[in-house]
Amino acid sequence: MPDHNDWTTTPLRPELLRGAAEWERTERGLLPHRLLAWARAQNTDPQLAMAESQPSGVRVVFRTDATAVELDVLPTKRVYPGAPPRPDGVYDMVVDGDLAGQAGATGGDTITVDLATGAAEHQSGPVATVAFDGLPARTKNVEIWLPHNETTELVALRTNAPVRPVEADRARPVWLHHGSSISHGSNAASPSTIWPAVAASLGGVELVNLGFGGGALLDPFTARVMRDSRADLISVKLGINLVNADLMRLRAFGPAVHGFLDTIREGHPTTPLLVVSAIHCPIQEDTPGPLAFDLDSIATGTMRFRATGDPDERAAGKLTLTVIRDELARIVAQRSADDPNLHYLDGLELYGEKDFAELPLPDGLHPDAATHRLIGERFADIAFADGGPLQVERPHQDMR
Repeated sequence: MPDHNDWTTTPLRPELLRGAAEWERTERGLLPHRLLAWARAQNTDPQLAMAESQPSGVRVVFRTDATAVELDVLPTKRVYPGAPPRPDGVYDMVVDGDLAGQAGATGGDTITVDLATGAAEHQSGPVATVAFDGLPARTKNVEIWLPHNETTELVALRTNAPVRPVEADRARPVWLHHGSSISHGSNAASPSTIWPAVAASLGGVELVNLGFGGGALLDPFTARVMRDSRADLISVKLGINLVNADLMRLRAFGPAVHGFLDTIREGHPTTPLLVVSAIHCPIQEDTPGPLAFDLDSIATGTMRFRATGDPDERAAGKLTLTVIRDELARIVAQRSADDPNLHYLDGLELYGEKDFAELPLPDGLHPDAATHRLIGERFADIAFADGGPLQVERPHQDMR
């Protein structure tokens, strides 16, 4: 590495960040958020509060001649005693669209969570430095993708050459996506390889990811954030969280979907909008929730989930993935008669029963790294291709 006396420290500011709704200035740095402060204030769910603070799809973007980059960060790592240890978050260095390096961050704060009671204990830790060197000695666009699964405060950016912001490419459509932990990136290998990031790269679109682990629950404040966000293309992926949370019955589900879509349409009346149902998940296809940890698997050093509902409860309106897919298809068919830019995609086209036989879900719920790649490639082929539901004919149509 070059002598640090030759380095430049660049203040971290909003124009260097992509994919976040806003910053929060903390005592030690800047914390990216994917929900706005007013929306966070309406949320009472600790799981969603954690998920939205994890910067899935968020990246630090700049243009520079630097061959070495250092980013000081304060990660928050979560520990679940008795469960397999969670891997450290990964930082992806992308140069002119190609992955050029990866690094991790040790240290940081720790939150220890008791799986039985939900009690959490917070312990402060030191700031860590993520370092990359050997970058091409030319002017280039640099993106540092922040860990999709680890809350990360940004403390300082240092480079061995000056940096400047990258102006947004107005010919590159902004894709606003909302979904569950699968869209958030659970079990993906790194932040630029979660399936929405794979799809965005292949489709040539700018990703804003509102995939929240455990948080795709038709919350009205999420719909209002989407309503007020800049977007050329919009997708919402619904199903798995509503089943495994056992949040509502069929009677409430249909009107809630209509209300969610109505709110988005208030801000984006003609933007291409794709409703996507859940991928194949055998434990919840025909068995209602709630979902629970499989304690027997934890005892063997692995993590798996199980559905605890009774299939007979479907008659009383309990939701399963099969029920939700049928209802989403019905709702979209009904609405699309007056909304030609509204479309439906069966999640089984992205990952179905045959795919499960070849690429099973390791924990019974979340896809692995190879399956994230598969889902991203298929989504891009279906949604962003010529004639696809998210094809854009005029850049930045219906911009806010």
